[in-house]
Amino acid sequence: MSPRPEEAAMRKEVVKRIETIIKEQWPSADVQIFGSFSTGLYLPTSDIDLVVFGKWERPPLQELEQALRKHNVAEPFSIKVLDKATVPIIKLTDQETEVKVDISFNVETGVKAASFIKDYVKKYPVLPYLIFVLKQFLLQRDLNEVFTGGISSYSLILMVISFLQLHPRINARNPNENLGMLLIEFFELYGRHFNYLKTGIRIRNGGAYMAKEEMMKAMTNGYRPSMLCIEDPLLPGNDVGRGSYGAMQVKQVFDYAYAILSHAVSPLARSYPNKDCESTLGRIIRLTQEVIDYREWIIKKWGGKDSVQTDNRGTNHLRFCAGAEEQQRDSASPYSADSPMSISSPQQHSSASSVSSLSGSDNVRSFSVQVLLLFASTSTQVRRTFLYTQMFPINGAKFNGKGFHNPSLVNSVAVANRGHTQYPRNSWRRRKRDSLPVSLSR
Repeated sequence: MSPRPEEAAMRKEVVKRIETIIKEQWPSADVQIFGSFSTGLYLPTSDIDLVVFGKWERPPLQELEQALRKHNVAEPFSIKVLDKATVPIIKLTDQETEVKVDISFNVETGVKAASFIKDYVKKYPVLPYLIFVLKQFLLQRDLNEVFTGGISSYSLILMVISFLQLHPRINARNPNENLGMLLIEFFELYGRHFNYLKTGIRIRNGGAYMAKEEMMKAMTNGYRPSMLCIEDPLLPGNDVGRGSYGAMQVKQVFDYAYAILSHAVSPLARSYPNKDCESTLGRIIRLTQEVIDYREWIIKKWGGKDSVQTDNRGTNHLRFCAGAEEQQRDSASPYSADSPMSISSPQQHSSASSVSSLSGSDNVRSFSVQVLLLFASTSTQVRRTFLYTQMFPINGAKFNGKGFHNPSLVNSVAVANRGHTQYPRNSWRRRKRDSLPVSLSR
């Protein structure tokens, strides 16, 4: 699912068409790309984010809308002007490629955030691998947008950066480290051990887990820390997760993924293989046929067969393996009491005395699995492509919505796209009291 050269070429054409219209209307305007297309962390269905810089007292939304309609670059009814939003934008869908585009004016924060993320991609080469998996995981559950209660791409990236900063054992700078283990431990942290009620995330100064009471002192907008409290490293008074009202649903699906994957790679599961699932990650992630057809259409129009063959090269060198019988990991779980950066032990760089005091429990559960991820000397593009196109099967029965978060259903087959019975967001507020356990640290 990582970007292919043909997909990048297609998106550049879309940007070029829109930029030509803007330049024709305002020759001195400066059009810049930000967001996932700028950082390279976009999925095939991701939007393109553009910002136009110019000398206007007010954003010329209506003028640009008329120009876009005149040149017929967007689908007839797709152009929408959101002039009442916090950041006024124009939304449209490109008529030729069906790529969605958001256009804003004179907003510098997006460009700065893209530059910030690029720096961390260089610092942590494993970051893109985890982001692609997690984005697809949340996308198929309708939890990848703030307005649906999910978390934004920026929030997700900051959560992964924090995880890599404070991870006690894995050297996240080494791209050959075990990605499978990192993924499982990410789900373990944010699905089971992280205390969303009392703890906030800080990226600055090497990263730390902070007491929300202390983070509130830095907030200048008058808001209290949200359930998913993430301090904006570019604007410390801003809580990036403030709009994610369904943060507990995100926690639940992370918990579910941890239960499924940790069982799938255990020695017991290896003794009784699940014939209904072709791969380990296929138990939690699926690609729809619609997305596969769309990518093939892009290949045919913007590329050739050679690029497709290149993407599939070396796919047998990447796999999940179960550990030996009754064998523990090479060291304890990073969230056990012995870990120097344990959730239940004092944190370095954190002003809170200990995260265990924030979570309300010192009893932390670890899992005994060993996941081996083997890389051959293939290119980064091949590895990223295989991580999605080969590890995630596109077939398999749809997961029953009932009991979806029941950890005992670890032998279930791959989860399809969200159905009407899965994750009923409209009933989330009614179930709010029941969805908040007494102790989130378990």
